[in-house]
Amino acid sequence: MEQVLKSMTLNFFGRGMHKITPEKLFASDVAVFLDVRSDEEIASLPCPMGAHSNVESIHIPISGIPDRLTEIPQDKLVGIFCPAHVRASIVYAYLRSKGYEQVRVLEGGYAALTDAFKPGKLLAVL
Repeated sequence: MEQVLKSMTLNFFGRGMHKITPEKLFASDVAVFLDVRSDEEIASLPCPMGAHSNVESIHIPISGIPDRLTEIPQDKLVGIFCPAHVRASIVYAYLRSKGYEQVRVLEGGYAALTDAFKPGKLLAVL
């Protein structure tokens, strides 16, 4: 964890190296949408990514990440989602401490996801 924290310099944050927009994640050749919201949040608003064949959707509540770590691929770009970025940021640091290099916090919360799913943007991805 010390190395992860030491890498988080002004340059790192200033260049947004820890973040990714939904559009960039969806445009990736192979990616994972890691949803760390609670089961109750998922039941109210699921995000299965069915129209994005290049994006695998994985739901693991933040409390389950340590026990289900092997379900998160290390060889794919992983966009971590929660609406306020708090849980996503915690999972980001945890995954980085476990050797994950291609992880990013998905920017914008629900508003950015909704915007990325608008017909014109969805059509561009498809």
